This record gives sequence, structure tokens and C-alpha cells, in this order.
Amino acid sequence: MSWDKNSGNKGNPWGRPGNDGPGRGAPRGGGGGYGGGEPPDLDEMLRKAQENFRSMMPGNMKGGLVLVIAVVVVAGLWLASGFFVVQPGEHAVIQRFGKWSHTIAEPGLGYHFPAPIETAEIVNVEEIRKMNIGFSEMQSRGLDGSIRDIPDESLMLTSDRNIVDLDLVIQWNIKSAEDYLFQIRDQENTIKKVAESAIREVVGQTFMFPVITTGRAAVADSARLIIQDNLDDYNSGISVKQVLIQMAEVHPDVQDAFQDVQSAKQDAEDTQNRAGAYREDILPRARGMAIQTLQEAQAYKQATIARALGDADRFNSVYEAYLSGKDVTKERMYIETMENVLSNAQKIILDEQGGSGVVPYLPLNELGKNAKRAARSRSDASPQNTVMD
Repeated sequence: MSWDKNSGNKGNPWGRPGNDGPGRGAPRGGGGGYGGGEPPDLDEMLRKAQENFRSMMPGNMKGGLVLVIAVVVVAGLWLASGFFVVQPGEHAVIQRFGKWSHTIAEPGLGYHFPAPIETAEIVNVEEIRKMNIGFSEMQSRGLDGSIRDIPDESLMLTSDRNIVDLDLVIQWNIKSAEDYLFQIRDQENTIKKVAESAIREVVGQTFMFPVITTGRAAVADSARLIIQDNLDDYNSGISVKQVLIQMAEVHPDVQDAFQDVQSAKQDAEDTQNRAGAYREDILPRARGMAIQTLQEAQAYKQATIARALGDADRFNSVYEAYLSGKDVTKERMYIETMENVLSNAQKIILDEQGGSGVVPYLPLNELGKNAKRAARSRSDASPQNTVMD
């Protein structure tokens, strides 16, 4: 049964009488409040509240219209909060109820369902970011940034058990915004730990001297490849662009000893270079002399063979002439032999008329000298033909 059909009430459900006189539900006592647990008149309260609200509004505007307008404005603002702008080089990662939905890579105006349904996180994927390992840069007001060394990061052990102090810079950017946001936590710290591990691995497999001199580029390239492979295994969405070794030197405590060692190595290299220069000078000359000696020996061989063949042919011709005329050949050979002998001897010819007053003199010393000279000349000359009977 509804309250307005209650036979004991006149217009209200709590048995409160009208203004004609007290009823069963009248307030107890003399106060103006509700006594004895009797509930208030809600209709009267609502009516008074509406009258008060109308009196506060300008032009006596109705409260329902104001409420509708307020709801529309709030809803419009809520829907408008879903607009966002993607700048060139940025990606917008859309999350729906906290889960990745899709990624917007095209620059321009975009829209997503307002929070808490969807949210958009803008990530700059083309910005080249920099990370320092082994040192930190401190900015001071009005001064250039000063560098502070971090020994825990910069000191590394090489394969020949030497310690180098190495500072490097990692340059990287983001190639996948969703992987960068959701696949790894504490992205920069992860990159730093991976980079430290990679550079220590490469330095630990390299001798100290290449690391601090001519092998820096090779060390940096090897470290970059290892860093990129490890980050790809993590699906980090990070691309390592370049690894630059800013400084590489020996530990300060052993700097003097290292300089002594390098000086000794330089002296050894200088000695080796001088020895190499002497070798390059003497070896070609020795090879040339050897070739010249071989050529002279070959020429002497050919000349000796040719002379021997000529002498043999001459002997054969003389022998054939001898067989045809022995007496004539003997006389000719005797004359030729005497000509060869007398041509190298000192001689004085005296006839019988001019020699009657000549005293015989035998110069033994001169004869000995002449004999030695004749023997030397005969050894240098070709062999004489023998007289055949």
C-alpha cells in the first residue's frame, strides 16, 4: 500500500497531521524539533532546497537546465582530453586500460579515448641520446662543464694483465617505442650495465698498447656490436649508433714505469729499424755481386771452352799439314817457337868482325830477373805447340 492511501494520514506517510490541530504524529514536548524518533518531511526539505537554489541562480533559471549544461560541458572537456599532437620524429604509444594497444608513428593530430580508458605516451625516437661511462660531466653556473672521473667504471684489466683508465661515450636512440617502454625496466641503467660489460669483455681480450694507441677504433666497434646484440636479445627497442673512446691511458700509479717501458721499446724499434735499413742496403749489393760473379764465371767458362776448341782445331790443322809435309812443318814450327821465345828475351847479336875485341861478360843477376819475368809471361800466355817428330 502506498503512503498516500493510508487512511490514518493526511498527505504524508508518517501520520503527521495537517495544520488544523495536533494528531497522532505530533511532536512531543514544546520544542520545534522532531521528537520521539519521528522522521523529517523529505518532500518539504527538497522543496525548500529547490527554492533556495532557484533564488541563487540569475534570472530565475531552472535547475534542470543548468544541470544538463554542466553535464554536457564536463563530458565535452573529458572527450576533448583525448586529443594529442605527434611532432616529427616522435611516436605515440596508446595504452588501453594499461595494456599496449597500438603505436602512431605519423606526425600530426591524433585522438584516443580519454582516460581512464586509454592513455597516450609520446616518445622521441629520433633524438640521439648520450651516456657517459667512466666519467661524469658537472655543470657549474657561468663555467664550462667539468669532468669527474669514476674509477669504478673506468679502470679495466687488459689481456696482458695491465690496468687502463678508459672513458667512453655511448650514443643511442629508440627504434621501437613500445619495446622501449614495456620490454625493459630502468632503460638507461640497463644500457649502462650492458655497455660496461661489453667494453670490459673487449678490453679483457686485447693487449694494453693497442687499447691506448692505434687500436681504439677497433675496440669501440667490437664493443658496439656486443652491446647491440645484447640489447636485441632483451627486445629493448634501442639502437646503438656509436661508441666513442674519449680517453684511454695507463693507470696513474704506473705511469712512470710505463714511460720507461715505452722508451725501451722505442729504442729497440730504432735499433731494429737501423738493422733493417743496413740489411736492405747490403743484401741487394751482395746479390748483385753474386750475380756478377756468376756471369763472369759463365763468361770465363764459355771463353775457355771456345779457346780450347780453337786450339784443338788449330792442332788438328797443323797435324794434317805435318802429315802432308813433315820437314817443312818442323821448320815452320821451330821458327815460330824461336820467335816466341826470343821476342821476350834481351839479346845482343854480334857478328864475327865486330866481336873480336869484346870481352865476355855474364850478368847473372839480370839473367835471374829475366828468367822470372819470362816464367810469369809464359804462365799468362797460351800453351805453346809441341814439336812432333
